[in-house]
Amino acid sequence: MRITVTVNGTTRSADCEPRRTLADLLRYDLGLTGVHVGCEQGACGSCTVLLDGATARSCCVLAVQAEGCDITTVEGMATTSLNPLQESFRRHHALQCGFCTPGMLAVATELLRDNPAPTEAEIRTAIAGNLCRCTGYHAIVTAIAAAARGGDGGSPPPPPGA
Repeated sequence: MRITVTVNGTTRSADCEPRRTLADLLRYDLGLTGVHVGCEQGACGSCTVLLDGATARSCCVLAVQAEGCDITTVEGMATTSLNPLQESFRRHHALQCGFCTPGMLAVATELLRDNPAPTEAEIRTAIAGNLCRCTGYHAIVTAIAAAARGGDGGSPPPPPGA
């Protein structure tokens, strides 16, 4: 089947079998290798992208289901320099091997769009579906909180009700 999607602001068309996943289409047909595939069943979150503005596990979405949709991958989150969230991840060492980072950035982007001032608990809840084996999550939470505050220092967000 021929499908057309908008990926990172560019309209792209590709031929694919109806059983092909969106992750495979993005990685192998469109060359967007920032979409990582870990578990291939939606449990790890490494393949998370923004699909019409909402996070989606691209390994669980068929490419044909994305026909006409707007998709943002990590490659589309910044143009010539890192966006503030990516810069915060860099500054706060919120990545090590980098495998989970694209999915974490997608989830954090959605969180901060919908809740510009999340608490630490809200951040931890938002990223709970994305597995990281390297960082222990503390640096990721710190980076998201700092980005929410506009990049200041890195102290944790205030506790709920503060």
